[in-house]
Amino acid sequence: MITRFAPSPTGPLHLGHAYSAIVAHDMARAAGGTFLLRIEDIDRQRAKPEWEAQIYDDLRWLGITWDGPVMRQSERLNIYRQTLESLWENGLIYSCTCSRRDVEAAASAPQEGAALGPNGIIYPGTCRKIGAHHSGQSLPTTALRLDMKRAATDCYFTEICDIYRGTYAITPAQMIGTVGDIVLARRDMGTSYHLSVVLDDAAQGITHVTRGADLFEATQIHVTLQKLLELPTPTYCHHKLIRDETGKRLAKRDDARALSKYRAEGVTPADIRRMVGLG
Repeated sequence: MITRFAPSPTGPLHLGHAYSAIVAHDMARAAGGTFLLRIEDIDRQRAKPEWEAQIYDDLRWLGITWDGPVMRQSERLNIYRQTLESLWENGLIYSCTCSRRDVEAAASAPQEGAALGPNGIIYPGTCRKIGAHHSGQSLPTTALRLDMKRAATDCYFTEICDIYRGTYAITPAQMIGTVGDIVLARRDMGTSYHLSVVLDDAAQGITHVTRGADLFEATQIHVTLQKLLELPTPTYCHHKLIRDETGKRLAKRDDARALSKYRAEGVTPADIRRMVGLG
């Protein structure tokens, strides 16, 4: 078994991060497996060295150790680009110049209707034809979208295995109708969460992906990409989310619950485990 914890260094770790890290770490250790750490720092505008250093410090304080070197996404941009170039040459992605406002306006037109998917409003396909690949044309610097109709139809997938939710099926029709043409590369990043996480999990040999239930809907996107790129599909473990006393999911902007603040107040790692229901 190989699990991983993959935080973004865009703010302090909170109780939700602690829960996710502990679950992945303990699962691997109990199975005599491997626990890996990955820093998802593709958002270069928000990622900060001091937050990355704090991640390492907080994890060590929690008693979490990782095996091997830390993978950093900012050091893998060439890998993401190579994959995008291959998809581009094969006509599976297309250039998109639509702004968020353009997408909202097009999707809410009377003849369209604004359908919602895992990433918000399902893209209505405005640039699908005009942004398509032409012979000899290099990879554009615009946003790049996956042509889901071509991608999903080419993928012969049937089931996803989730430890907490059981086995369930996804179909090409489901991906085309309820997910749509997702962005695989943002103009300011050269990649996206969906593309990088799939390539990184494969590169690290992850066998069990542990993450919050808020990412459950994204799994069908990742499995589609895995099939399209001929990568292995891991077993998924979408665990519960840690919420505050009002039921609101914890977020980095809620820094009152940062692990560093608990530490400063004298809370112990054992206390943290009890607070998230793992004590």
